Amino acid sequence: MLNVLLVDDEPLVLEGLKTMIAWERYGFHICGEALSGSEALRMIQDHRPELVITDINMPNLSGLELIEQCNRLLPKPPKFVVLSGYDDFDYARIAMRQKVAEYLLKPIDDEDIYSLLVKLNASLQEERAAEQSQRKQQAFIVNNIINRLIQGESGERLWQQAASAMKIREDSELQCLLVDAAPMAVDLNAWVASSFPDDRVHAFQDSSGRAGLLVPSECLPGRVEEAAMELHKHVSASAGEPVLVAISGKGCGIGSIRELYRQAAQVVQVKRGQGRDGLFYFCGDYQGATKFEAHKEKLDQLLDAVMAGHVENIDKCAREFIASFACRVPDIELTKAYVVNLEWIIFERIAELGGDPDKLMEELQNGYGFLGELADYSMIERYVLQLCVRGASRLNELKRENESNTIFHVIQYVDQEFRSKLQLQELARQFHMNATYLGQLFKKNTGQSFNAYLNEKRIEEAKRLLKRTQMKISDVALQVGYPNTDYFINKFKQSTGMLPSAYKQDAGTKAVPEQGGAADA
Repeated sequence: MLNVLLVDDEPLVLEGLKTMIAWERYGFHICGEALSGSEALRMIQDHRPELVITDINMPNLSGLELIEQCNRLLPKPPKFVVLSGYDDFDYARIAMRQKVAEYLLKPIDDEDIYSLLVKLNASLQEERAAEQSQRKQQAFIVNNIINRLIQGESGERLWQQAASAMKIREDSELQCLLVDAAPMAVDLNAWVASSFPDDRVHAFQDSSGRAGLLVPSECLPGRVEEAAMELHKHVSASAGEPVLVAISGKGCGIGSIRELYRQAAQVVQVKRGQGRDGLFYFCGDYQGATKFEAHKEKLDQLLDAVMAGHVENIDKCAREFIASFACRVPDIELTKAYVVNLEWIIFERIAELGGDPDKLMEELQNGYGFLGELADYSMIERYVLQLCVRGASRLNELKRENESNTIFHVIQYVDQEFRSKLQLQELARQFHMNATYLGQLFKKNTGQSFNAYLNEKRIEEAKRLLKRTQMKISDVALQVGYPNTDYFINKFKQSTGMLPSAYKQDAGTKAVPEQGGAADA
């Protein structure tokens, strides 16, 4: 059911709205009624309804003022339907600017309100499904990033991914809460979404199946302990048996996440060894270290094959990459964490080349399902193989497209700037290409080497100037890009079989009849 709040300063109108409309038939539940705009604002902040039906003309805080304040104060304001007894275009225009879902005049027509509720229910359900899907995808990405960090992986790229996905600054003060319950029968993502409006509080599950939270202190100033107690209470009720919640010390930024997790994990280990449950804090006695087994070599080999477009090597590299996890103590969540990293790098490269990574992600999910739901290594291997094969294919296409675009711009640049001092090495730097490769592309597209093409352009311009102007040979040479006149004369003769002076004289002789106008007489 979707929650709806009814707002009108006339009690009889409220009663009519409440009793005359079969709200539940259209998927709505009345979560409250308000007789003023100010009362409605408080109820909206408390109950977070999806829909608000409000009168427009109320004392103190009008319906339009209520909408404006909700749009300004709430991260996700409800949809509004405005009711008014005033057939006033100015009201309607202001309401539309406030993104009102509908503007209805009193008295309300039954068919109008029923058809509107059907439409709003469909729209809200669609938005809810899209938000849930987005939250699920984001939670999965964050979970895998956190697992890579707590396993000991580091590096600038990973830290950038973590900072972007988790919205954690370098100076953010963090604490880790780790929950140990047997079995762990609670969805912390759902609890976090309902308990913390700030999207920087992140739930995760480690490779042992324990759930945890990473909490930036600025999200809950002075309330982390209170949140830990609420978490313990919630998990205990859900699990139906004693639960242990461990709280780490404080750390700063992404780089502290592994240490904070270690601290909380040690508290769990020690207290479980003592047969205790409850809420416990880290007291600074952590000495151990966890062993991190890297699978980076196999990942790098697979990425090299993808980036180079060596489709024939991808199958072998993909199988070896997955086998590097499956042949040891199986840890399917850690495997998925590395696959998310693989996705991130491939999609990032596709985006850099001007492609659409979302399209590839949609194809993979439609064909092979959501990575987070894949339950065994064979399914993950198929997913990885298709990710890499399709990714390599798309990267090859984008490279060809970009090469064609680049060489077109290079040739266009040479056609415009041939009079200046041009060198292949300098052009390669300017267009961010390897000079040898640029030379090969240039010849492939023009049929000539770079120097031959450049000389031809210069000689053609020299011939035009010699025919149509009275410029000296040395000035023509300088004008077309040959500072050395003797070198120009040599190149001109190689190209035309004539000296520039002879070409100029011959062109002038042929032009005489044209000037006299009697060439055919």
